[in-house]
Amino acid sequence: MAGADQAARLGQEVLHQRRSMPKSPLRMAVGGVAMAAVIGFFTLLTKKKPEASVIDVAKVAAGVAHPDNTHPPK
Repeated sequence: MAGADQAARLGQEVLHQRRSMPKSPLRMAVGGVAMAAVIGFFTLLTKKKPEASVIDVAKVAAGVAHPDNTHPPK
């Protein structure tokens, strides 16, 4: 068991804190947005209809799809 003086000393220590983060916050934010986009794309890809192509899914995910990309060919 720790003594009273050791417990008081441990309560005041700062454990493993760095002065700066290992990567820049902007780089981490861009990486997070990219990961969210990849997860969204693959979610759309797994839920696509059989007649839709991967290009159609990419257009929908990017927001540039037209009705000819979202409706099956007749």
